[in-house]
Amino acid sequence: MKIFLAELIGTMVLVLLGDGVCANVLLKKSKGENSGWIVIATGWGFAVAMAVYVAGWVSGGHINPAVTIGFMAIGKFTFIEALPYFAGQFTGAFLGGVLVWLTYKAHWKATDDADRKLAVFCTVPAIRNYRLNLLTEIIGTAMLLVGVLGIYNVHNSIGKGVGPYLVGILVFSIGLSLGGPTGFAINPARDLGPRIAHFLLPIPGKRDSDWGYSWVPFFGPLIGCLLGAFLYQLIFS
Repeated sequence: MKIFLAELIGTMVLVLLGDGVCANVLLKKSKGENSGWIVIATGWGFAVAMAVYVAGWVSGGHINPAVTIGFMAIGKFTFIEALPYFAGQFTGAFLGGVLVWLTYKAHWKATDDADRKLAVFCTVPAIRNYRLNLLTEIIGTAMLLVGVLGIYNVHNSIGKGVGPYLVGILVFSIGLSLGGPTGFAINPARDLGPRIAHFLLPIPGKRDSDWGYSWVPFFGPLIGCLLGAFLYQLIFS
């Protein structure tokens, strides 16, 4: 239960702060309106760092099924041990989306663009090409796993207190460098949980939740995490 709650709260913090910065930039009459991609990438990097600090001392702060599956692939977890991680991650991501909706409740009606409202909750490709969008998510998530495994490699002698901060920098870097094509989901829970929240919540003037694209930010990270974990083990084990 402690693992489940830690991952729930950690992932909720991740989405609250991550989708929160998207809302701040995208919604009308927000004080951060139109402040740009650099603000979004920075907000997500800080969101990851804070979430890992919150949950890390209990669960390791995976806050991402792709990280959990990547660790499973290299023998650090069994499937049974991973189940409370998955349950906490998807539940927390949904609740984080609900909290963002509440925080910015006055701004949904003020925003006419339904696409922007959707983009607060989940990723939307800049150019819709499912094959290339999937490839982008695979590459981004592989980089995430390589980076996380590198940060926590014992040979780097990085203390646990610094690790979450460096993971935040890693996500910030991925967002700045690789986030342009798809919005860098690199986390199935981060995308699916808030997408479900968008579908269920009474958001004025919302569009459909773009379920036709939703498989890309779900399966892309699942493939990428395996490639990244295996690649790191192959080279550095």
